[in-house]
Amino acid sequence: MIGVDTNVLVRFLVEDDPRQNELARDFFSQRSADDPAFISATVLAETVWVLHRRLKLPLAAISDLVQNLLAADRLVVEFTEELDALLSQDTPRTDIADYLIAWSAARAGCKTTVTFDKTSAGAIPGMELLA
Repeated sequence: MIGVDTNVLVRFLVEDDPRQNELARDFFSQRSADDPAFISATVLAETVWVLHRRLKLPLAAISDLVQNLLAADRLVVEFTEELDALLSQDTPRTDIADYLIAWSAARAGCKTTVTFDKTSAGAIPGMELLA
């Protein structure tokens, strides 16, 4: 298994740099179920942020992209089951990245995750508004 950094995943998904897009596509095409690429929660959270905040993709389009990543047998995505459950519903009410943050904290044994984001605090179990 080979880990993937955010910039490689973004370049795979976005064709803003033709050379890096080609390299990323080649890298992913060489992966297999026996030798997959690993996408951590951090990489996925950063990718979601870039796609939504910087490139202005709608959350529904990002959800579709994430579902496609989860379905690829040549990828191992951290929190696959949780993401599958979340995305099998409608588009999440807040950023996927915030769910990943809360899940990571829960996995580490945290009783809650504090945030200033009212939407995330109201939508994500285990996330609490710091007020």
